[in-house]
Amino acid sequence: MSRFWRRNRHWLTPVLFLLPGLILFGSVILAASVETIWISLHAWDGIGQKTWVGLANYLELADDPQFYVSLKNNVIWLLIFMLAPPVGLALALIVNQQIRGMRILKSLFFIPLVLATVTVGVVFGWVYDPNFGLLQLFFGVFGSTAPALLSDENFVTFAVAAAGLWPQIAFCMVLFLAGLNNLNDDLIAAGRVDGARGWRMLRHVVLPQLSQVGFIAIAVTVIGALRSFDMVAVMTNGGPYGSSTVLAYQMYEESIFSYRFGYGAAIATVLFVIMIAFIAWYLHGLVKAERSNA
Repeated sequence: MSRFWRRNRHWLTPVLFLLPGLILFGSVILAASVETIWISLHAWDGIGQKTWVGLANYLELADDPQFYVSLKNNVIWLLIFMLAPPVGLALALIVNQQIRGMRILKSLFFIPLVLATVTVGVVFGWVYDPNFGLLQLFFGVFGSTAPALLSDENFVTFAVAAAGLWPQIAFCMVLFLAGLNNLNDDLIAAGRVDGARGWRMLRHVVLPQLSQVGFIAIAVTVIGALRSFDMVAVMTNGGPYGSSTVLAYQMYEESIFSYRFGYGAAIATVLFVIMIAFIAWYLHGLVKAERSNA
């Protein structure tokens, strides 16, 4: 046994370290995904026997106006969340400067990252309150009344997504700070010798070294926007009149409150396919860019 270990430890060691995570991923993520797709082909109340309906849930989904409202809201979330990587990068560049008092500023930007999402939702619910919230205090300075954003069908999704953007920016900032702390000093020194300063240094020396971090930031941001749920649940419960519902929250409502687990699983499957399609497209573009630069 010891001889076998010595001969094969170069691949056995990483396998043994990866095995618990792979087992957990396979049993919790992959198995649950397959089960969700299977349930989406049935009519099921979550308690009794499943009834096979084939693609009926998906055909109903195609004719459901609320589904398209939820899909549109997810697109709005995605567009707003795309601000997180560039803003996070800008903040990381600022707080990474060796200036007195910058550590205090850096810790302030970390605050939304350590707060629970539910807490952020509650805080912004107070901020948006048209009677005594922070937004009303701001509008009161100019002698006007703050709009009731969470009660307005046209602006509620933008307001909730903006609240979710706050911790996402902090998360991207932390990622880029980690990348900035691992920059190649030799490349930076060579850039300075060649006369690179300011924007030229950032564009030609710093940003290329942050490409992997940028990939992670964008991928996590897109997935976070698509699976948005808790902020909607805390701040609006999908209202008013379903105008702020996203796909994840509609799935929750259909499954838990309407006892339509098959229909909810169909929504979850569509959301899963959208995520997989994005990740596959993004990875393809990243690999193509890496090959072109090689």
